[in-house]
Amino acid sequence: MTPVFPNDTIVFGLLMLALGIVFYTSSRKSGFWYKFYKVVPALLMCYMIPAIFNSVGLISDEISQTYYIASRFLLPASLILMTLSIDLKAIFNLGPKALIMFLTGTAGIIIGGPLAVLLIAWISPETLGGTGPDAIWRGLATLAGSWIGGGANQAAMLEIFEYNPKKYGGMVLVDIVVANVWMAVILLGIGQNNKINRWLKADDSAIEELKAKVSAFSEKVNRNPSLTDLMIILSIAFTGVGIAHWGADNISAFLTSSFDIFNDKGSALSSFGSQFFWMISIATLVGIILSYTKARNYEGAGASKIGSVFIYILVATIGMKMDLGKILENPGLIAIGVVWMTFHALLLILVAKLIKAPYFFLAVGSQANVGGAASAPVVAAVFHPSLATVGALLAVFGYVVGTYGALLCARLMEIASKV
Repeated sequence: MTPVFPNDTIVFGLLMLALGIVFYTSSRKSGFWYKFYKVVPALLMCYMIPAIFNSVGLISDEISQTYYIASRFLLPASLILMTLSIDLKAIFNLGPKALIMFLTGTAGIIIGGPLAVLLIAWISPETLGGTGPDAIWRGLATLAGSWIGGGANQAAMLEIFEYNPKKYGGMVLVDIVVANVWMAVILLGIGQNNKINRWLKADDSAIEELKAKVSAFSEKVNRNPSLTDLMIILSIAFTGVGIAHWGADNISAFLTSSFDIFNDKGSALSSFGSQFFWMISIATLVGIILSYTKARNYEGAGASKIGSVFIYILVATIGMKMDLGKILENPGLIAIGVVWMTFHALLLILVAKLIKAPYFFLAVGSQANVGGAASAPVVAAVFHPSLATVGALLAVFGYVVGTYGALLCARLMEIASKV
């Protein structure tokens, strides 16, 4: 169906209107909105209002290019600006818990897939029917690729297991609905971060130390930004974006044209042929390199605040991809996805409790798997702009292990579907 507003200029205006309303109401210090935002995080509303716009037919993610623009232009720009003042040594001082929780999230997807297949097969055997290219486990393999790595890994699974392309749209629907609902749950949890950390008995002193260090540096170089400052900040950001795209285009083209293994979507190494993978990697690297130069002083003129603006616009475009009306469109497949994601969540909670990992590591570790590079830095930046780099680095790692993890998960689901 054609949306009420197919013009992207109007779509962008509606998204900015939603963000403006959320930020205005969340700044109230008393009354209804003050109580409302104590329960519901402002970021979640920045995500849900565009989802409602899409669900009622005002706008359409299938027609609009706003997500593509935000993810290809604003995401790398925000990573550069948020990494400008980062202390890489302090990031490493966060310890191994970030990596442990990321790998736990990966294990949760690998194990959760076959367990979900076994459970749903017991409750509703007809849901898991199909033979040959129509076998449901083959379609679920594409979800495993998406939820461990990203789009490139998902495409690799589709190619490797040759799932019926005519039925692939159903799996994409499950991917969008379940992943977006789970992200909404994670964002809701951020509002209860301190309570969750107390329940986990987590030691988040390293995170707080990093945040304090970045805040202290920001205060030290703080100044009222001039027009020149703002123009230079934007120049740094989008020159970096240009470099990231130039490097990504050339590296991706070189690898795919010179080596068949990178050009083959069915290869476990196909992620390295992805332009998006290299774009995120190079943008993060540009920010890290600049953090060792005088460019880091532009944090005092609001570099990370501008980066946060870009992040919130990206959040709105991600929210726009969710159609609330489709949640119950294919209940059987949606049920598999929900059960699968529940196993993923329970394993993360269990390990976080055992190793006393802060909620930050749980949230970002999960999103680095399920959401990938488009949402892991977003979630990390909500805790503090300086932490966006952690999300980006873990998401890039997700691209690397995604295909291998998805291959293992797919084979386990194949076995489970025949039990």
